Amino acid sequence: MTEVFKPSGYPSVAPYLIVDGAAATIDFLIGAFDAVSIRRFAGPDGRVMHAEVRIDDTVVMIADSAPGWPAVPAHVHVYVSDVDATYRRALAAGATSVQEPVKKEDEDKRGGVRDSGGTTWWIATRIG
Repeated sequence: MTEVFKPSGYPSVAPYLIVDGAAATIDFLIGAFDAVSIRRFAGPDGRVMHAEVRIDDTVVMIADSAPGWPAVPAHVHVYVSDVDATYRRALAAGATSVQEPVKKEDEDKRGGVRDSGGTTWWIATRIG
């Protein structure tokens, strides 16, 4: 018999982002990556105590910073089917450009954006 050690549909590893403005980060992820909200819990002050969104096959966990749990800048890499279109969507969703998509020495075309919560999202498509 197989022991159930994680929720169905969850990966074994999931990034957990602690940011200032978790609600804005969630809105950004929905707008830029078609993220799907899985669940969201508000604290007594209305800030996001814990939230989860799904981007393709990955769950990203997010919370607002709190005393003892400061916002921490992070970098997250996401493979997408069209790096150029996703980069434009990310900018339209409020991100600032870190790097326009470009093909360098490896097989990926990659660009980067930073959301209002301080997370840098590296967006890539394998092209050759």
